[in-house]
Amino acid sequence: MSSESVLTKDIIQFPENRKYDMTLLGRIAIDFNPVDYFQTLAQSTTFKKYVGGSPANTAVGLSRLGKKCGFFSAVSKDRFGEYVTEYFKNEGIDTTHIMTCKHGESLGLTFTEILSKDESSILMYRNQIADLSLEPQIIDEDYIKDSKSLLISGTALAASPSREAALKAAALAQKTKTPIIFDIDYRAYNWQSSDEIAVYYGLIANVADIIMGSREEFDLTEKLLGLSGTDKSSADYWFNQRAKIVVIKHGKKGSTAYLNNGEDYSIKPFPIKALKSFGGGDGYAAGFLNGVLNGWDIIDCLEMGSAEAAMLVASHGCSDFMPHEQEVKDFIKKEKSQYGDMVARV
Repeated sequence: MSSESVLTKDIIQFPENRKYDMTLLGRIAIDFNPVDYFQTLAQSTTFKKYVGGSPANTAVGLSRLGKKCGFFSAVSKDRFGEYVTEYFKNEGIDTTHIMTCKHGESLGLTFTEILSKDESSILMYRNQIADLSLEPQIIDEDYIKDSKSLLISGTALAASPSREAALKAAALAQKTKTPIIFDIDYRAYNWQSSDEIAVYYGLIANVADIIMGSREEFDLTEKLLGLSGTDKSSADYWFNQRAKIVVIKHGKKGSTAYLNNGEDYSIKPFPIKALKSFGGGDGYAAGFLNGVLNGWDIIDCLEMGSAEAAMLVASHGCSDFMPHEQEVKDFIKKEKSQYGDMVARV
């Protein structure tokens, strides 16, 4: 752990004079969260609808922090498809490269079960799923060339043709010198085997400039590599490929950002009264990546990510509750006044 921090703009540089700060590739879904929570799904009778899907939530979070986002995805040709695209438009997220499916594919539906602040689960409906129907021809070189960065969500690699679309996007990002962010975003659904996961995760991780995930997600990515399973071995391996920043998250124990200059910086979660145990990762990604795009001190990036994660697990939903920058600053100030300065930093 270094005693002095470092500016992320000295670690990774983003191209200037491009229309979008980030284009994200991956699923848009719909979450149904119980209003009568602290009961089982069998007992719950009333649900509130939200736009969901990790990359979709992250895009909303970035947009509310002032970033201009593009998006590659596929949605259903029905009222739910209309709902999510209109939501994006209202949030200022570009929808020109979100295709409408032609063969009756459906948006993913997520019914969440909130039993307690520590115990939540999700029931997914993902048969003939829209987001995994994203076609490679939708991936436009000029659109990527107009983006300062490209984020690929690992779930997009779970099946064809979305898998090929993601690989094409990664190739075009390299061609256009667009930094790639890999949010491993592991979800068990749609994958056939752990070997398949390792192969396709590895293809994207090999060319990514920033890799973000939990210890479990890195273990899945590295299954075929013979690494020791420690955070340091993971960071060192990916630095020998292309990565400049590797972020490994450990839930309630906090997270660490490893930099390719050999330094690492850790942060612990903000104290918060949680409502649910999911959604924090999407807030973390939005807050952290906003700071990196701004070239901030790495600790400030981690602090914003940690703050947004805390705010999201204390909220009923995800997308609707993504905060604006002043809200995050006010939250951090309030937490520090209550718990002491620099409480979030290890």
